Amino acid sequence: MFSERIERLTGSLIREILSAAQRPEVISFAGGLPAPQCLPALDFSALPPGLAQYGTTEGEPALREAVAAHARDSLGIDCQAEQVLVLSGSQQAIDLISKLFIDPGTPVLTEGPTYLAALQSFNLFGARITAVPQEDGALSPAALAEALARAQPRFSYLIPSFQNPSGACYTEANRRALAEVLDHAGAPVIEDDPYRALSYDGEAPAPLVSHLKKAPWVYCGSFSKTLAPGLRVGFLIASPDLYPYLVKIKQSTDLHTNRPGQWQVLQLLQSPDFPAHLDRLRAVYRAGRDAMQAALERHFADLADWEVPKGGLFFWLTLRTRQDTRVLMQRALAHDVAFMPGEPFYPVPEEGLGHLRLNFSHASAERIEEGIARLAQIIRNA
Repeated sequence: MFSERIERLTGSLIREILSAAQRPEVISFAGGLPAPQCLPALDFSALPPGLAQYGTTEGEPALREAVAAHARDSLGIDCQAEQVLVLSGSQQAIDLISKLFIDPGTPVLTEGPTYLAALQSFNLFGARITAVPQEDGALSPAALAEALARAQPRFSYLIPSFQNPSGACYTEANRRALAEVLDHAGAPVIEDDPYRALSYDGEAPAPLVSHLKKAPWVYCGSFSKTLAPGLRVGFLIASPDLYPYLVKIKQSTDLHTNRPGQWQVLQLLQSPDFPAHLDRLRAVYRAGRDAMQAALERHFADLADWEVPKGGLFFWLTLRTRQDTRVLMQRALAHDVAFMPGEPFYPVPEEGLGHLRLNFSHASAERIEEGIARLAQIIRNA
């Protein structure tokens, strides 16, 4: 009755956990939700009436030009507005890429761990996923080269800046070395970069794709982490050999992205208040990170190991006593605490045993302290 891929269809664990954590008494460290006090005021009163009409698949020209100009001037990505595709959230980029490249059995390469929703999409289309383990907060060029030679992937999917879930941020030297390896392999490179602006201890290095010389590439960005996720506006920039195919696939998906949302994003980006908004966002999230670090030092010093993230929204913990954190999550929810188990961030979930992801952007410092103390006691009892 259904297509064969439905047999591989799985629900989003994070959406299920967020649904279970809707009760106000639950202290949630599960989703990467923006702080409610940092969401900008949305004003559609000056919206041009013509934006109620159908639009172009590629997106509003002014927004595409703004994205391309920022990529050229601030990120070192050699591109034009004609390479920008505005999306219904950057998650759509993963769907379009999956449709473009993946048949049942197609080899794909990721980091280990990696973004769970990307794994969900790749698995839905039948990919055979190889994960290259991170080593000391980076990806080893030698390990990447070995995996590329062995797996011969159709593409590589990487998150070099404040990686979800690990929080790792690759150095510039590491990115250059990885780019050389990827250029030699020649397969397309997908760089997902939604957390770049959320940097708390110095700016992230230029995107990995800015160092590529030969390999085709797609660079994915989002306005959900810096503006408002409810607008559902993201973008991708693609090398000229890939871009036309992604446009055609989007045409078959949703015709065009929400035009009023695109207009609102552009107004916010061009506002003289936008730099101050980013500064406030970083200050609030830095305070949340520091509050969680202090709470972890008090309650988790003998339970887990972790690195302090320099950006992004998450701590990634490795428990010293290995256990299935999916089971632990159910116990935590029963005690009104929510977090993300580590297993779903790996192509083979058992490789993630003993890991958990904690978000620090949404809860207050007081609730962070209470929730971390409560979670530590649950782990000790387990």
